[in-house]
Amino acid sequence: MSQIIDTVDRDNGLKTVGHISYLLHTVVAVAAVLPGAQASVALLLVAFILDLVKRSDATGTWQESHFRWRIRTVLVAGLLYLLTAPLWLLFVAPGWIAWTGVSLWFLYRVVRGWMNLNGHRPMP
Repeated sequence: MSQIIDTVDRDNGLKTVGHISYLLHTVVAVAAVLPGAQASVALLLVAFILDLVKRSDATGTWQESHFRWRIRTVLVAGLLYLLTAPLWLLFVAPGWIAWTGVSLWFLYRVVRGWMNLNGHRPMP
């Protein structure tokens, strides 16, 4: 009985971490297209570090795939934001368009992952 309770507690704890991480990702995806988006970089790092630290706790569970999904999403989005950042220096419009595209992709990944987390489904 104690083992079942421990498993449920671990599952609920990991799910809470997932909700926090997906929320931070959502804020970053939206804030990236707003003026003063530099502050969202800190949130992206917080979510990334949180996922890296807690990933080992999810080993062997259905939530392991969510940690992998979020970590990959942050790495790719961060790289895309970095690669398109020089567009802001050339002209504002190309930078804004590029970051809007990256943010839409980022937001799609966040929503898809969050929906699967709520449905207790692993990510591909």
